Amino acid sequence: MKNKKTTFGIILATRSYFNSALAKDVRETLLKVLTENNYDYVILDEEDTPTGSGSIETREDGVKCADLFKKNREYIDGIIVTLPNFGFEIGIINAIQLSNLNVPILVQACDDENEKVDLDHRRDAFCGKLSVCNNLYQYGIPFTDTILHTYSIHSPLLLEDIHRFAAICRVVNKLRSTRIGAIGARPAGFQTVRASEKILQRTGIAVVPVDLSEIMGIANTIVDEDEVLLNRIQEIHGYAKVPEGYEKKLLKQAKFGLAVEKWIAANEIDAVAIQCWDSLQANYGCAACVTMSMLGDKLIPSACEVDIAGAISMYVLTLASGNASALLDWNNNFAEDRNKCVCTHCGNFPKSFVNNSLELGNLGVLSRTMGTENTFGAVKGKVTAGPFTYFRISTDDPKGIIKSYLGEGNLTDDPYGMDGCIAVTQVPNLQKLMKYMCKNGFEHHVAMCRGNVQDIVLEAVETYLGWEIYKHE
Repeated sequence: MKNKKTTFGIILATRSYFNSALAKDVRETLLKVLTENNYDYVILDEEDTPTGSGSIETREDGVKCADLFKKNREYIDGIIVTLPNFGFEIGIINAIQLSNLNVPILVQACDDENEKVDLDHRRDAFCGKLSVCNNLYQYGIPFTDTILHTYSIHSPLLLEDIHRFAAICRVVNKLRSTRIGAIGARPAGFQTVRASEKILQRTGIAVVPVDLSEIMGIANTIVDEDEVLLNRIQEIHGYAKVPEGYEKKLLKQAKFGLAVEKWIAANEIDAVAIQCWDSLQANYGCAACVTMSMLGDKLIPSACEVDIAGAISMYVLTLASGNASALLDWNNNFAEDRNKCVCTHCGNFPKSFVNNSLELGNLGVLSRTMGTENTFGAVKGKVTAGPFTYFRISTDDPKGIIKSYLGEGNLTDDPYGMDGCIAVTQVPNLQKLMKYMCKNGFEHHVAMCRGNVQDIVLEAVETYLGWEIYKHE
């Protein structure tokens, strides 16, 4: 993800018969909070409207605000409407509708101090917010609400809402123009990960395919003495423990990783799904896992088995959390507790998701049929305990929709003696979730990230992207 500073268009709304000093204080406080927390903003100058403070009231004010927003269209990620008092819906709705930005909108309103409700101090923003939201609903414009209906502009809830809203903007805006790389053909034995490119494109998600042979061709042009290659080998040694006797295979692994990254950069790819099974092992001589793991830690999610929808699911969680995500199988029951499940993959979890030391080795399953010689490069590690969020999208072709499920749980420290990357998870009412997934045709792959970002993903998907979503509880 590019480190672009998040920028908000600010609509400061007022009505002339309220004390203008109230709007001035809100403007100064809001802009100070944004600046101190590395956000940028676009707002009318204080003298641009008759009410002062750059606050808008009339349609004419709204037109002026819309023109400013249109001039800064390429920078604005979301709009914050703030109500120091009742505000006037006409100016607000015209500013939003005429700017035609199609970005998320946050509506915030300020508390009255109940001992200060004389004509010089009252706000009535509690009531005014209802009018603003009613207008947005009438116009069919989606918006995000704050934690409380109203609160003081000096409340810590303001920054909490801004951080959450910024994450929602990241998810929504990036998903509307995402490029997903599909490296290689989907393995014939994995019909479960089929997805509709046409349905995804309706959201703005483009799938960019490339034949696996092209990537292997790029890798084979890299000479052993290449300085970038030697640096990559050292990078892998610092990333995971490499057993003795695999330096030649590590060379091939490093070349493959550089070839993948070169193609990603040339095609402006945000997340990637790779044919990791089993053409790469048979025709090139190594596994893809460590490459995929390291891409994840660079915030370029990488999904197994050309699982395009899985890569998108991972990318949503990476955007929401700002951290690496992983793709796992819901894989093994945990007999002692039916709310626990062992989630695993051959070995491509990002190191920051594992939050533990990693070791490279051979693919456990494939090495039984293909031998150890051509299956080196799997990441092995046990995921440490902590809260996590899980998410999965699927294209439902018969219905012509994107559907999804979402929830939170805990990673546990329970030991489990299986090969590969292992995560023991605990999810409330897990059996209910499994029944939902089975009945609704969801895949065995699921995306996970550390931390609790369920509310961010739910708001982005439900309010703005319009995908069908099941929130598990």
